[in-house]
Amino acid sequence: MVHSAYDSFQLVTNSTARIDAVESYGSALLLSCSDGSLRIYAPESSPSDHRSPPPPSEFHSQALELKKEPYVLERTINGFSRKPILAMEVLKSRELLLSLSESIAFHRLPSFETFAVITKAKGANAYSWDERRGYLCFARQKRVCIFRHDGGRGFVEVKEFSVPDTVKSMSWCGENICVGIRREYVVLNSTNGALSEVFPSGRIAPPLVVSLPSGELLLGKDNIGVFVDQNGKLLQEGRICWSEAPTAVLVEQPYAVGLLPRHVEIRSLRDPYPLIQTVVLRNVRRLLQSTNVIVVALENSVYCLFPVPLGAQIVQLTASGNFDEALALCKLLPPEDSNLQAAKEQSIHVRYAHHLFENGSFEDAMEHFLASQVEISYVLSLYPSIVLPKSSFIPEPEKYLDMSGDAPELSRGSSGMSDDMESSLPPYALDSEESTDLESRKMSHNTLMALIKFLQRKRYGIVEKAAAEGTEEAVSDAVGNNFVSYGNNRPKKSGKGRANIPISSVARDTAAILDTALLQSLLLTGQPSAALELLKGLNYCDLRICEEFLRERNQYVCLLELYKCNSMHREALELLHKLSEESNSSNPPAGLIQKFKPEMIIDYLKPLCGTDPMLVLEFSMLVLESCPEQTIELFLSGNIPADLVNSYLKQHAPNMQTTYLELMLAMNENSISGNLQNEMVQIYLSEVLDWYTDLNSQQKWDEKTYSSTRKKLLSALESISGYNPDVLLKRLPTDALYEERAILLGKMNQHELALSIYIHKLNVPELALSYCDRVYDSGPQHSAKSYGNIYLTLLQIYLNPGKTTKNFEKRITNLISTQSPAVTKFGPGSGKTKIRLSKKIAEIEGAVETRISQSGTDSGKSDGDNDDTIEEGSSTIMLDKVLDLLGKRWDRINGAQALRLLPRETKLKNLIPFLGPLLRKSSEAHRNFSVIKSLRESENLQVKDELYSLRKNVVKISGDSMCSLCNKKIGASVFAVYPNGKTIVHFVCFKDSQNMKAVGKGSSLRKR
Repeated sequence: MVHSAYDSFQLVTNSTARIDAVESYGSALLLSCSDGSLRIYAPESSPSDHRSPPPPSEFHSQALELKKEPYVLERTINGFSRKPILAMEVLKSRELLLSLSESIAFHRLPSFETFAVITKAKGANAYSWDERRGYLCFARQKRVCIFRHDGGRGFVEVKEFSVPDTVKSMSWCGENICVGIRREYVVLNSTNGALSEVFPSGRIAPPLVVSLPSGELLLGKDNIGVFVDQNGKLLQEGRICWSEAPTAVLVEQPYAVGLLPRHVEIRSLRDPYPLIQTVVLRNVRRLLQSTNVIVVALENSVYCLFPVPLGAQIVQLTASGNFDEALALCKLLPPEDSNLQAAKEQSIHVRYAHHLFENGSFEDAMEHFLASQVEISYVLSLYPSIVLPKSSFIPEPEKYLDMSGDAPELSRGSSGMSDDMESSLPPYALDSEESTDLESRKMSHNTLMALIKFLQRKRYGIVEKAAAEGTEEAVSDAVGNNFVSYGNNRPKKSGKGRANIPISSVARDTAAILDTALLQSLLLTGQPSAALELLKGLNYCDLRICEEFLRERNQYVCLLELYKCNSMHREALELLHKLSEESNSSNPPAGLIQKFKPEMIIDYLKPLCGTDPMLVLEFSMLVLESCPEQTIELFLSGNIPADLVNSYLKQHAPNMQTTYLELMLAMNENSISGNLQNEMVQIYLSEVLDWYTDLNSQQKWDEKTYSSTRKKLLSALESISGYNPDVLLKRLPTDALYEERAILLGKMNQHELALSIYIHKLNVPELALSYCDRVYDSGPQHSAKSYGNIYLTLLQIYLNPGKTTKNFEKRITNLISTQSPAVTKFGPGSGKTKIRLSKKIAEIEGAVETRISQSGTDSGKSDGDNDDTIEEGSSTIMLDKVLDLLGKRWDRINGAQALRLLPRETKLKNLIPFLGPLLRKSSEAHRNFSVIKSLRESENLQVKDELYSLRKNVVKISGDSMCSLCNKKIGASVFAVYPNGKTIVHFVCFKDSQNMKAVGKGSSLRKR
């Protein structure tokens, strides 16, 4: 016996006649005896005048039950039945007593007078009553009849069906009837009589059909009870295995009571339907289910099985270790004891969890810890190696294991066991060997995996509550409320939405315990990736404990993420720099299992550019030399001001300043300001001057020698325009670096001096021609002719070399000393006048846009145009260079001015490469302009013809002509005609309408 579910008590002793059937009515017992009498027994304590059952109107309201005391005979009705009664049943809702004997009879209660007899039921051996619908079905040999209670008029036959064999047992199942015949079970459709086979019945015991409160059925097959639904379909809920084949089965939640030949067996209705109790009673004839009790009728006595209070049963089951059964019984406690039920369930879950934990069922133990809703610190106390924050409170086990304070109504008086026994349960004390073994198992892989699952399932609700508290405090702080922060080891966490934690933040304190334990468990079970995901999300890991734990196990990636989520960026970057240096060393530490690269510092710095640019600059210096491009890209993508970066580099890493400016200029020229461009050029120039000084001191200087820095300087001087050429020009030596000087003079629009350097100092005419091309191409397209004067300047230098070299150094010195020199610029001419042209005219004009003006486009002169003739006694002119220039750039040079500059002795045949294409293009331009003139004249004639045709329109005014504005006749009044030639109005009306329009426009303008 597992525990006592029922207490057996003898109600009736030593009946003078054999008992054939038994039934209860209120607190009375109805016994049908073999002598045909009906004997009524009542509790011995009831007064004799109150022993009879109450009137029918009061029967349902009093809810009388059988009492646990001896019963005495109160009344005997002789001749109640001529033959032995097989079964009796009180129909409470209809106040009738049904008896099955030679037929089925109905008797009124409490008078027991016969109300109706169904004669067709003669010979019936089984019946079933449907209380809800008032339907009665009974079996007579191979026939099944259905009758319906028709109120006071008795019973009316509804249907009659035939079945294959003699019916042994039957029961209503919804609208159908489950019938147990000799060899099988069938479901009979009560509407059309269709039969559906269920399964064969047993070979030893007769069929047994038992209706369950849920509407399902329990069918007996020898010693096995099979569950089926109302349609006869098998249910996957296991099987009840009795010790022997029962002759009758009753269901009283949560138990099934079976009548066996030698005893009454009580089993649980929970899978696997274990044996609960055995009540030894021999020669049992009937088993009756009354209100909350089971009545057992023997031949000459009656016993009653009274249920033990649920509280006492729960105590027994818990003490014996049957926790599942105890939990199932907790669900059956009445609703008014909900608080007690919760306390009971929690205590049982905790005890069950401890039991499973000590026996190695760790995951099942955690399931019960979850169900008990104990604090996570209590569960973590089972794991001594898990380090928790010191501020955490670990409740005592007695808080969850003590059940001695249960309500007194749950105590039992006759079961031989009280609730106090629970407080005397043996503690979970173990000897030294068992304790050592348990400690080792507590930190095993399976144990920790079970803990991880437990913590992960608890985490969502706890973290959500902690985050909600943080949100409420943030709102309170925003409206001016101040909260006192606590915990020196819990810094402010702003990156994850966590603010300072107040003393009363129980949820966040619990979240800190949970996350700290979860992180340790994940790493102890070899799950660093899961630990990293935990740290990347919203977490409340204790910084001090987790930092120490991660350092001991060389989990540097998780440690970096821990620093990051706590906004400890400096510590994270210092650690990352240290790890990258150790990884790149020749002998890395043995504990360094992962290689760290400098690029990881850059990746870490990217999100910090907007919040802490100074920290980004500080630690970017550590990787700028090894990863220059990635670092510069970091500065650009992070929108860190370039001036700030440059000044920081200038102070802390001057050797990388040039690299930064070069890469930044190469990536995005527009992102570098004029100051930075000027500084970059100044750095280049300083290096070139130092290089020049060294070579000059060794007398190895050559103007055509180029170092890598000088090439960068020349390229920068030509390509960028943000620097100040005046300042740079002052730093150049007077007798060297002529190419740099020429570029700077060109930037200052001193074209003559620049070209003179290319021709006379460097002796490189190709550079001079390239310089002229750059100046010409830099001008706007519509004013390119004005920039053609640069070629005339080059012609003058070729034709008058003496004048251009005279006082060359002095002119440059004067130019440098002048702060704001007057410079002649080649600017664009006036804009075009817009003319409405037809399509043909536009095409022709587009074809001659580049024509050359015959009379010249510039009235001004270049820097060398003051003299029209060549200075006498000058140096030898470079006529070959002049002719070569005219032949190559004839389309860019003003022909008339070029011819005026040439010497008189120049031969015409040498000018053919220049004049030939020039004259051809001029002739083509003249023809195009003639065509354009003719087309414009034609267009003018077309417009005039259109005007004359419009003036020929005739308007006829008759006596019926109406004004379109005032709708009155025109008559002899002055009139006006609209351009369409059809709309006629009075002239006065026309003027009024114009005035109204003018007024309307003026008001709308004022409104605007």
